[in-house]
Amino acid sequence: MADKHTEVLLIGASRGLGLAIAAEYLERGSRVVATVRGDGRTALHDLRDGADGRLEIEHVDITDEGQVGALRERLAERSFDLLFVNAGVTNAREETSADVSTEVFTRLMLTNALSPLRVVEALGELVPADGTIAVMSSKQGSVANNERGDFEIYRASKSALNQLMRSYAARHRDDPRTLLLLAPGWVRTELGGPDATLTVRESIPRLVSVVDSQRGRGGLRFLDYRGEVVAW
Repeated sequence: MADKHTEVLLIGASRGLGLAIAAEYLERGSRVVATVRGDGRTALHDLRDGADGRLEIEHVDITDEGQVGALRERLAERSFDLLFVNAGVTNAREETSADVSTEVFTRLMLTNALSPLRVVEALGELVPADGTIAVMSSKQGSVANNERGDFEIYRASKSALNQLMRSYAARHRDDPRTLLLLAPGWVRTELGGPDATLTVRESIPRLVSVVDSQRGRGGLRFLDYRGEVVAW
């Protein structure tokens, strides 16, 4: 079974980890369709300028069901070896369930948990039987590993994402495609912050290699950027 994803659909690639994933797949010779939310120019557009036609940019806000459906219609005749959903927002580290606003809690749950699965539901059929559906999670979504607290609401949203993905896998238990939840490590991006322990270059090439190595294996796995299993 081939382990290389040559046709990639990447959701959320205007900056940070998503942009780095797009660049890594282009460097490996893949063709990439990557999405941004707004209409303005982003770093992804700069990447496209040097991609020799192998990078297409689409627009979608995954929290808008209508936009997700419209993207599905535009891509209806396409097929992708890999659907990679990269989406995430965070809030103040010290906010807890005792003081977080309903608005902030809802925003994190909608963006980090529900919307990625809606994308999987809408676009998953564009991935063939030997392909991969990957969703960016976090080690902070691990219930078993939560010994310190902090980022309480963000943790909860990623745990919810993991549970929804497990439910999706259970409903599609006869589906041969590989399903992945991925933990990229604590990376120095706008989301990860300046105190993070990893650079993008220390995380993303290894993460992409993990994704590619899982092609054709089937089933659901929660893995980190080193390929190690993360406890649920």
